[in-house]
Amino acid sequence: MGHREDLLAGAKHCLLEKGWSRTTARDIVAASGANLASIGYHYGSKDALMREALFAAMSDWADDVERSLREEASSSATAAGPSAEFEAGWTRVLELFGKHQAVWRAQLEAVMRIEGDPELREAFGRAQPEGWSGLVALFHGIPEEEVDEETSRIMGSFYMTLMGGMAVQMAIDPTRTPSARDLTEAMRRIVSGPRPGPAAGAGPAAGAGPAAGAGPAD
Repeated sequence: MGHREDLLAGAKHCLLEKGWSRTTARDIVAASGANLASIGYHYGSKDALMREALFAAMSDWADDVERSLREEASSSATAAGPSAEFEAGWTRVLELFGKHQAVWRAQLEAVMRIEGDPELREAFGRAQPEGWSGLVALFHGIPEEEVDEETSRIMGSFYMTLMGGMAVQMAIDPTRTPSARDLTEAMRRIVSGPRPGPAAGAGPAAGAGPAAGAGPAD
């Protein structure tokens, strides 16, 4: 590999091991075997290199998910319907969350930096539509070029929202992270019921209020 590739590999290693804020330019140099001047020459700045490293790490995660979902599809003899497909896909994804926890921690840290880093915000903004279509392609086993713009916007943004929420929950308390079955059941209840709360048609408890039609007290 040349210095550019070495720097990217070194930055990705540091990002996953130490996080964004704790990684220094000297850390990257030590991990890559390059020199300080080469960071500016090839990437312009350390932060620009770290942005490249973050998206490279996310791409590695996506490749791992794609391989896993492809294995799941090939091992399934018949299609069992959308709900089963959703649950099977998320089962695999959640298994890989543990393997790639460092990637998601790095992404959460990067998101928290957006407010003071317009270039990072812009980079996320550019990557988001591609991420949407990529997620739809991953979960449905189709080529990304077959995902139309509307499907990408609606379904891809939904998948990405679920991913972000899962990442936050795992960072807080992995034991409370919903399972793939929980997600599937939640979707079923949201779409088909039953609605949360008191049973439909249940009236107020006895003595809770005046009888129907009763006038005001004298």
